[in-house]
Amino acid sequence: MSDFLGTDYFNLDTLLSQEELAVQKMTREFVDKEFMPIVTEHHNNGTFPTDLIPMIGKLGFFGANLPEEYGCAGLNNVAYGMVMYELERGDSGLRSMASVQGGLVMYPIYSYGNEEQKQNWLPRLAKGEAIGCFGLTEPDHGSDPVNMITRARKVDGGYVINGSKMWITNGTLADVAVVWAKDDDGVVRGFLVEKGTPGFTAVEMHGKFSLRASDTGELIFDDCHIPEENVLPGVKGMKGPLSCLTQARYGIAWGVVGAASACYEIALNYAKERIQFEKPIASFQLIQKKLVEMITEITKAQLMVVQLGRLKDGGKMRHQHISMAKMNNVSMARDIARTARETLGANGIMNDYHIIRHMMNLESVYTYEGTHEIHTLVVGADITGIDAFR
Repeated sequence: MSDFLGTDYFNLDTLLSQEELAVQKMTREFVDKEFMPIVTEHHNNGTFPTDLIPMIGKLGFFGANLPEEYGCAGLNNVAYGMVMYELERGDSGLRSMASVQGGLVMYPIYSYGNEEQKQNWLPRLAKGEAIGCFGLTEPDHGSDPVNMITRARKVDGGYVINGSKMWITNGTLADVAVVWAKDDDGVVRGFLVEKGTPGFTAVEMHGKFSLRASDTGELIFDDCHIPEENVLPGVKGMKGPLSCLTQARYGIAWGVVGAASACYEIALNYAKERIQFEKPIASFQLIQKKLVEMITEITKAQLMVVQLGRLKDGGKMRHQHISMAKMNNVSMARDIARTARETLGANGIMNDYHIIRHMMNLESVYTYEGTHEIHTLVVGADITGIDAFR
């Protein structure tokens, strides 16, 4: 087996360029050296390691597939997928932070912002000098964002926003929030809401058992005045937020395979070393069955995301492809985390082995940015021509 992605049973490295493999190696080294020694502490404390943000920016991980003219790395989408894979091999919270920054904040500014907005925000966001978040989900509207309650009332010189957004990654860290609200005509518009704007409050959410090494907040808008120059001019309607989610879900499809690989590798090494009945448990048929099933599912998911990246780079990817990959790969990773935990027995619930942390994180990833059920129906509508939502 090659070293590609740590777990590469089908020699997928032969499908990749040297640049793509170099990006993967660089990201893995960062995760192993800088993140893994501190992730347990941050998971236990419910904090994100903000000290790493400048380093993440310097390495080019924020908005890595956006153009170099705005200070980004300009990677192709397979190389970008490698970054997401390796970050989530560390923790879903680490990948989420970078994924939100690039796919949900920098992407809409790049795609729908004017040149002044791009020049003002993208270089700083790329370097990690500024942090962003994405406000779409509301307390009562998750899978049906089209029915959002948050409103943006037109006034002289801009808009006044009232409402709230919930489950917001980077919520209390963010210097700018990309917020989606309905205008006076009921049309969804995008707004750049800067930290410190009167009427805007970000409150940290507590009590999470999942994504603990991640900042999650609620955004509250109480007569929050947004100047006209902070409106994203390039899009109206749900196309705006949904296109951003497509970018972020692409990163999820890659990232969770990294989490699954981490769990598999821990289980494999443990099974070789754990002695029961005077021999390693890897010698038992039922343990081998678990290991074989894990690496088989990981291999299939790896093949899927590499092809997905090639389709994206070639301009042939459709959002239904993303739905299938997100749906399949998160479910796969969640199952593998549980199987790996079983393989370790009681040790599987201990911090030292990391599996239980991945297992809890994946429960959130299974739900956020489109639930498993919603993505199932998206693919179902695509293959049958019948929309089960209506």
